[in-house]
Amino acid sequence: MRSGFQPDFLWGGAISASQADGGWNEGGKGVDTQDLRWLDGSWTHVQIEEKHRNSPFSKAEFDAALADDGTRYYPFRRGINFYHRYKEDIALFAKLGLKVFRTSVCWARIFPDGDDFEPNPEGISWYRSVFSECHRYGIKVFCTMVHYDIPVNLVLRYGGWKSRKTVDFFARYAETLVDNLGDLVDFWLPFNEFNAGRFSPWDGVCLIKDVEGEDYDCQIFHCLHHQFLANARAVQIVHKKSPGTPVGGMIARFCSYPATCRPEDNLQALQDNQYSNWFYADVMARGAYPTYMDRYFDRLGITVEKGPDDDNLIASNTVDFLAFSYYFSQISTTDQGWEKTSGNLIMANKNPYLPTSEWGWQMDPLGLRITLNQMWDRYSLPLYIAENGLGTSDTLEPDGHVHDPYRINYLRNHIAALREAVVDGVDVRSYMIWGFIDVIACGPLTMDKRYGLIYVDLDNEGKGTGDRYLKDSFDWYRRVIATNGVDLS
Repeated sequence: MRSGFQPDFLWGGAISASQADGGWNEGGKGVDTQDLRWLDGSWTHVQIEEKHRNSPFSKAEFDAALADDGTRYYPFRRGINFYHRYKEDIALFAKLGLKVFRTSVCWARIFPDGDDFEPNPEGISWYRSVFSECHRYGIKVFCTMVHYDIPVNLVLRYGGWKSRKTVDFFARYAETLVDNLGDLVDFWLPFNEFNAGRFSPWDGVCLIKDVEGEDYDCQIFHCLHHQFLANARAVQIVHKKSPGTPVGGMIARFCSYPATCRPEDNLQALQDNQYSNWFYADVMARGAYPTYMDRYFDRLGITVEKGPDDDNLIASNTVDFLAFSYYFSQISTTDQGWEKTSGNLIMANKNPYLPTSEWGWQMDPLGLRITLNQMWDRYSLPLYIAENGLGTSDTLEPDGHVHDPYRINYLRNHIAALREAVVDGVDVRSYMIWGFIDVIACGPLTMDKRYGLIYVDLDNEGKGTGDRYLKDSFDWYRRVIATNGVDLS
């Protein structure tokens, strides 16, 4: 029986291009969909939550962002300036002892318009430099091909993921990445949080609700089907061109517990897990649409339009591993009046037995162990924790220190639960802290929701030095890595 982590366990950290890089109009990069999201830095947390919850990205915002009269602030255009500071940042990652670094490639930096015939050489050169710098320090590269952002031209000209042409453009992009970066990438992940397409449609599938109208639900699953095809094409390309490199699939894991022992609540929990989680992983890992979705599609009036070879493509190109983000758990119930709280991508039913973070996310380390056991039992594929972490406010002290015992406690409890899953027999191979250097938070678009072990001196309006400072959690995680998870004190 295992008593702890294997010697080659990958302790890591994760960021995305849109949230970190900046340099949005440099190096030949085109405009991407995340470049269009804006923030009023003077808004309070409550105002931001209300905007995010009740006003999904609109056509008016889309048009205003393309016109860009200079009156709005677009946080993802700046990020934390990783584009220019990556060498000093990667040196800090090496000081931390990082074993694996997960980041994404920006499609619009490689193909500025998405449908270009030739890639942008400056973009390829920059990513080769970043990944080479990681390898120079012995850090493995876990590369996400699409972390929400796609070139805006694909939306304007083809409707984005609504078009099968976008699948072909993605395949050209994926092939270009493998051809030009494959010798520097240790793990490929075609899509971040696949189920985001359902729960955050602008991020996941680049749909605008007030454009789609009554056809919104149908178009979401139409786009998701095209992403399933694109994922299969990526698997096919990697297996052909780089057969020794694993390629996987990823979901945002929503762990659901029945609110009571009433059979109705237990059925609801079963269905919530199926519709919110397993559907996406089932298609990528098992190679077919599960039959339980037939009734769901019928209830919503959804018809998935498939081409004659679609099922065969998906069945023939299943993933080598599954990855997931895990931040919280939720309650499943038929009680429509149940109290709600915030969660990753969704509003969740509140669990009275769990504490919540400053942003209302329910903290449940045991849910991570449960998730790992469920996914291992269901798929028997290697598992990679691609994201886990605590987003909350931090204070930079005058002496340049950040004391964050709350983050250390959160990470300690989750890693302890992860270790128990290893003892349970689960084949889990990585633990990557999300935003292990502070980045722009994806939901609220702010800097003050910080996940990092490294503090970045920027505020919600992009003001500050941008300098990096180590938090107490940095030294703690360095010790965890050095002892391979033995010392969590």
